[in-house]
Parts: sequence; structure tokens; C-alpha cells
Amino acid sequence: MPKSATAAKPAQRLMSADDALARVLGGVPTLPAVETPLLDALGLVLAEDIAADRDVPPFRNSAMDGYAVRGDDVASAPVELRVVGEVAAGGFPDRTVGPGEAMRIMTGAPMPEGADTVVRVEDTDNASDLVTITAATPKGMATRQAGEDLRKGETILTNGTVLRPAEIGLLASVGRARVRVRKRPRVAVFSTGDEIVDLDAPLGRGQIRDSNRYTLASAVRAAGAEPWVRGIVRDSPEALRAALREGIAADAIVTSGGVSVGDHDHLKPVLSELGTIDFWAIAIRPGRPLAFGELKDGDRRVPIFGLPGNTVSALLTFEIFVRPALLRMQGRAHVARPRAKARLLEPADKVASLRVFARGVHDPDAGTVRLTGPQGSGILRSMSLANCLIDLPVGPSRFEAGETVDVILTEQPEAP
Repeated sequence: MPKSATAAKPAQRLMSADDALARVLGGVPTLPAVETPLLDALGLVLAEDIAADRDVPPFRNSAMDGYAVRGDDVASAPVELRVVGEVAAGGFPDRTVGPGEAMRIMTGAPMPEGADTVVRVEDTDNASDLVTITAATPKGMATRQAGEDLRKGETILTNGTVLRPAEIGLLASVGRARVRVRKRPRVAVFSTGDEIVDLDAPLGRGQIRDSNRYTLASAVRAAGAEPWVRGIVRDSPEALRAALREGIAADAIVTSGGVSVGDHDHLKPVLSELGTIDFWAIAIRPGRPLAFGELKDGDRRVPIFGLPGNTVSALLTFEIFVRPALLRMQGRAHVARPRAKARLLEPADKVASLRVFARGVHDPDAGTVRLTGPQGSGILRSMSLANCLIDLPVGPSRFEAGETVDVILTEQPEAP
């Protein structure tokens, strides 16, 4: 079994988490703009300014079912009006409404000339010839004006906007079946190690199932990127070299395992051979060994993240470093999860020289947070039970119950 060129070498000076994240965000490219069908653009970042091609709505229309009338005729009630017609959504009124007259109208239908108010059907006797208005109605009630939402030529969305359902609706309102957005990153996901096997393979002595590929591929998808799930890479430089040369077709590469200084941790020397490596040791727990670098494919730069092999360490370092990077690659301006202050319900011990991201359960109503239980780096259930990370800074070795701590709200999205 080949040994890594870095085996038994001491780790370099530990980098702070903030410095590491700054290096990551400064080292990943923003992906180019592409044109995509409107429904495929949800969650992506707009790469152009959008102007309204016409007024929206394009004509005065009714906001409810009822009767189109002159406001002066219904300032008091009861009053009887002669019904002179009907207009449905998709139709058009064939005459004006004069004094003492009304026209039945449906929601969304164009308002007839002469009418400036809609009396809801519930405030009438619903007659078809001579309708009785039973409640006084203010002038202008339930009438939508042309262009009250969007004006022709008005810029309604700007470059850099994150497209949520409301923005998709605006784009549909102005007839944009396709739109230019920042490309959704395609991320190659590998696991490394001789000890891991596929989910449906029999478990031999000393072997474990490969949960990391599924965990990390799901995290990639949750970050708005497209996972490209690859295979298990065995512990040899040749296998890793071949995997990275395959993965360079992606926009980014995420691996787990092989980033420490053990005999069979090959990522650092192979990456140094095929590209560049920036850092690989961070002053955090869990997740201290972490590699970040890039491969080059012509003019393309392909970021690579070598995450630890322990399941909690892999998912937590993805959350802290990789998720923000993938958002930045998509053109997002805001890549940090929201935070809150909370009162700790139980003591928490830590290594004083490390920043610890403990898994916690935050109660926003009570303003409290508690640990999810055992915090070992192999206890994935500690992440499953959590709705936040408790951010315990370098310095103290113990936080007492009742102290106020920072929590990262991992179930809430970043600002758009």
C-alpha cells in the first residue's frame, strides 16, 4: 500500500476559520451567465436587468366578482340600479355604464367605461335586471388601475437579484420565457478510502458504508448546485489522480477523507502535483484537516475542497466553507446564514485554542439553546437533531449554563 508523501509530517500552523473562509471566497470564480427556461431559474441569480414590456395590468380591471358602477350612485344604500350587461374575465365590455346603471363583472375582467367602482356581489341581491345595492361602497373600491403593478419601460429586476417565486412571477408577467442567470455549479462529489463500500455491498471486516457521498451530494443540492455523484476513490495516488482528472469537467470538486497526515492520505501531494493547494489545517473542531485549492482546465479554474472523512466533520466543514463558496460561485452577494444570541441551557467544554461549532437545538421563543447530545465527530445524529450550530470562540475552555452564546441558524436561508 503506497504511503502519502506527507505522512508523519507535522501540520502547518493552524489558520483561523474566518481567514480560511475569506481565502475560499476570494479564491472561487463567479460562474458565467447562461440563458435558461424560466422555471429552471428558481433560486439562481439574475445576470441582466429586466424592464417591463407593457403596463401590468394592461387595463383597468375588477378585483372581485360583483357589479361595475359609478361611485356616486352607491355612496349611500340601499339603491336600485339597472343591469345593462355582463363582462367576464377574458371578455370586453360592449358599452359604457351611465348614471343609475350597473354591469355584472367577474374578477379580472376589464372595467367598462363610465364605471369607477365595483360593488361586491355579497353587498347586493345578485339580481340580473334591477339590482339592489345593500351596502354603501366607497368610490374606487375593488378596481385595479392599468399599470398599478408595473409600468412599461420600468426596470423591475436588476442584475444580481436572487430569483424567488415572486420574481419568477414578475418575469412571467413581462413575458420572459427565458432569462439570463448565473450558471448553477455542477459539483463532482467523491469519497476516498479503502474502508468504505457502496450502500448495497456486503460489509467486510473493518469496512463501513459510504454515507459521506450521499450527505455531501444532498448538501450540494441544498446549496442550489447540481451534484455529480462519482465513485469511491481507493487509497492510492494513481486512483486519486485519475478521479481528479475526471472531476475537472465539473465546476467544483468536493472530496471527503484523505486530508490528514496519515500514511494513506494522498490528497495534498496529488493536488499539489495537478494544481495548487491553499491551506489544509484550520483551528476549528470538528473538521481541523481541510484542503482547499484548484485545478486548471485551460482558462477554467476548478475549486476543490478536500473535507475530512469523519461524517460530522465533513458535513460541518461543508456548511462553514463549501456552501458559502458555492453560493458565491452563483453570484450571491450574501452567503452567511443568519445568526442569533441564545442562553446556553447546559455547560459546554471545549479546547481553548480551537473554535468549536457544537451542534445545538435553538428555541427562538425562549431564547435558549442546548446541545444535541454527544458531540463526537463520528456521531452524525448530532447533526440530524440540530437546527443550529453553537459558535464557541477561541479562548475559553468552558461555557457555563446561563451564558449567552452565538448560534448559526442552519435551517434558515441566507439573505437574498
